[in-house]
Amino acid sequence: MDWTMWVEWIIKGFVLCLILLTGFAYLTLYERRALARIQVRVGPNRAGPQGLLQPIADAVKLIFKEELTPAKVYKVVFILAPVLTVVPSLIIAAVIPLGDKFIMFGREITLHVADINVGVLYLTSIASIAVYGIVLAGWSSNNKYAMLGGIRSSAQMISYELSLGLCFVIAIILSALGNPDGGSMNLREIVDAQRGMWFAVYQPAGALIFMIVTLAEVNRAPFDMPEAEQELTAGYHAEYSGMKFALFFMAEYQKMIVISMIAATLFFGGYREFWFMSDWFGGIFSVDRFWFLGPVYLLLKVVVLLFFMIWIRATWPRIRYDRLMSFGWKVLLPLCLALAFITAVGILLVDFVGNPLIIWGVPVLSILCLLVAVAFIYRDLRRKSHGRV
Repeated sequence: MDWTMWVEWIIKGFVLCLILLTGFAYLTLYERRALARIQVRVGPNRAGPQGLLQPIADAVKLIFKEELTPAKVYKVVFILAPVLTVVPSLIIAAVIPLGDKFIMFGREITLHVADINVGVLYLTSIASIAVYGIVLAGWSSNNKYAMLGGIRSSAQMISYELSLGLCFVIAIILSALGNPDGGSMNLREIVDAQRGMWFAVYQPAGALIFMIVTLAEVNRAPFDMPEAEQELTAGYHAEYSGMKFALFFMAEYQKMIVISMIAATLFFGGYREFWFMSDWFGGIFSVDRFWFLGPVYLLLKVVVLLFFMIWIRATWPRIRYDRLMSFGWKVLLPLCLALAFITAVGILLVDFVGNPLIIWGVPVLSILCLLVAVAFIYRDLRRKSHGRV
């Protein structure tokens, strides 16, 4: 193998880690300022102009903060657990295409670390590893509250991973539309399949459920039961302090960024422009003409999706744990199965009949299924509020 390929991989990996670490720091500022606006108050604005140096001030504070390790913890696992949580949040982004390829120094440069044919499987496998860090943190702390938080996290993440996997299946099925070779698990090919229309338009219910499920996967409100302070003091990280404590939140915020990148890639065209913008002004807004527009489009989509997560945290109360599990198993899982079935049937009918207009039955039926699920949830909640089981 050419040595320049190794150099390219090292540079790409370094740049990707730098992007995620910087994004983590300023996502905390973005969230605090957005929450302040939503709650009609003033956010952090003292450290630097408009508070832009606040993440640096927080980092310095945590670096010099005293770290306390309880006497009865399982020390090796206690120290390794934050690392096991952070590492998957970094390496999962290796297969996400950040932009289109371009020529530099006489060679073709691609804006992703690894281009593998089973990129979707890579995402699901790495996402399932993240639960180990949280579970081991709770177990090794030798604290009953931390242990309960770890058990809750494992049950929650495993339950919602089923619906997450089906959302991946929906995107893979949609990538077969108009493709004689069938669907693909390669993320770059999934992005290219959305040149004519985003998958979120064909399957809006699937895109919405993907965002809901990912909130549960990263333990974000209203699914943050593993760290419910009113019951578990702080949950799985109750015994952590200093930089070990910061690593858990670094992993959470980095996973928020990566999840938004995955959602943009699977359902919102990835690094490509809006499908109707490709011919504007002679294609001046097209990624095919100017490759550097790809990362810009992806960044804008990630910022919007991150605001969705922040808005949910600011407005929705925490879900009771038994209802959280019921929602995952009794609502989201059957709904995702129905959406995957509707999508597959729609693609088959388009190929069999040869009429591309049939595909528009997929979003209509999907939204109807979503409304039926909402109606059942509303009826069930009303029955429970009146004391009927």
